[in-house]
Amino acid sequence: MHDYVIVGAGSAGCVLAARLSEDPSVSVLLLEAGGRDRKREIRIPAAFSKLYRSEVDWDYATTPQEGLDGRAVYVPRGKVLGGCSSINAQMVIRGRRADYDGWAAAGAEGWSWEGVLPYFDRSRGPFELAELRDPNALTGAFVEAAQEAGVASCADLNAAEPDGVGHVRVSQRRGRRWSVVDGYLRPALRRPNLTVLTDAHATRLLVEDGRAVGVAYLLEGRAHEARARREVVLAGGTINTPQLLLLSGIGPGEELKRVGIEPVHELPGVGRNLQDHLAAAVLAATTTNGTLFAAESVRSIGRYLLLRRGLLTSNVAEAAAFVRSTPDVELPDLELVFAPVLFMDEGLTPPSQHGITIGAVALQPRSVGWVGLRSADPLDAPLIETRYLSDAEGADLRVLVAGLRLARRILAAPPLARHVGEELIPGAQADSDDELAASVRERAQTLYHPVGTCRMGVDDGAVVDPELRVRGVDALRVVDASVMPRVPRGHTNWPTVMIAEKAADLIRRADRVTAYRGS
Repeated sequence: MHDYVIVGAGSAGCVLAARLSEDPSVSVLLLEAGGRDRKREIRIPAAFSKLYRSEVDWDYATTPQEGLDGRAVYVPRGKVLGGCSSINAQMVIRGRRADYDGWAAAGAEGWSWEGVLPYFDRSRGPFELAELRDPNALTGAFVEAAQEAGVASCADLNAAEPDGVGHVRVSQRRGRRWSVVDGYLRPALRRPNLTVLTDAHATRLLVEDGRAVGVAYLLEGRAHEARARREVVLAGGTINTPQLLLLSGIGPGEELKRVGIEPVHELPGVGRNLQDHLAAAVLAATTTNGTLFAAESVRSIGRYLLLRRGLLTSNVAEAAAFVRSTPDVELPDLELVFAPVLFMDEGLTPPSQHGITIGAVALQPRSVGWVGLRSADPLDAPLIETRYLSDAEGADLRVLVAGLRLARRILAAPPLARHVGEELIPGAQADSDDELAASVRERAQTLYHPVGTCRMGVDDGAVVDPELRVRGVDALRVVDASVMPRVPRGHTNWPTVMIAEKAADLIRRADRVTAYRGS
């Protein structure tokens, strides 16, 4: 028996376990379906795509997407201590003041910019915001070219209102990835009141008389149960958290009955409101040879092993720009991401030559999907219906086409043009909006930022309240990116850490109130 049982040792779960176990009077159990973060490529920043479709990845895919020519899109998710913070591109960009003020205005009281800023600040230190150790020379050329193309300079992409182009900060320390395991969990492991179980696959919540009392899980093929005196906390992420709720009979009743699960609590919002950043790209060959195409050369590997410097310290996505797709847009709705390499097929296909990629990302997608169950088997992968490019007005597609055109203007600006050869994708033959749209449909991929499937709020469609408590089930919270009402105009790793930092205070405050009432 433990005071708290946390399901998922990812970006939120590791933070929450470390913070709650700071109190020596409580007992914390952290369950992780994946294994330890021992794989060598986890430490090497530029090697993250080699972790995809390996044993540290859930290796999910969407359903076939009508808006993407019927393609199923690969969705990597970390199945390892540290979760996605152990396999991501390490970009630290938290979004704008307006994003969080929008959460609060939609009913998430306490989650405005002023409400979350102290928790972003508290995470600094255990969560690294480092400058790239050896930024690529072509990245500097991209930043200069963007400015010549009319994009403003942005000194800090984590300012309250970031506009323009700049170098990204990364979750690295001295040329190595710095995950939430490094910053939060590993220092806490010496505490006797914290227990971490890896390879423990949660299969069902234990709910008695409307209260979550524990978790059923599989370990080495055997069924176990973990009981919680105070609370069960779900931190499995935007895909796995709603899946576990549904497997436990918490969700839309008709959907549960369809797969043979007896409803325990009707909660129609579970799995709904899925949002994600979709990305398209322009890829061009370069006439200079300093790209990550050479990252696995003997010289590059030797420099990294001896000095922790060189191409392998790159996070691949080294610069970003926040811009407006049209002049009449009030806030940036388009992100450009620069990589000094040909990044194809989510990095699963090695580059064939030296080249660069400029990705275009629709920051505030109007297309909304859902996560559901294929069956009642907890080992089945969930249904992931992202509904990319499904918005009736076609706004998401227009933003991406505008992004490809801006990327081309930047490629043509002198600081970058002197290094660039042939455009490979979409290719010079794709000139009209329809031809660029066809390229988007053929090749667009996720930027790995799914959120929203356990949305917080106060309306009937919300899954959790602003204190992250599951509506209608006592002693159960959700603490991960699934609670975000709207995807931020940025990246989701640091905001997820912030959510866990704030959740720790919410949980401790609730304990104090309970203790006071009990006395």
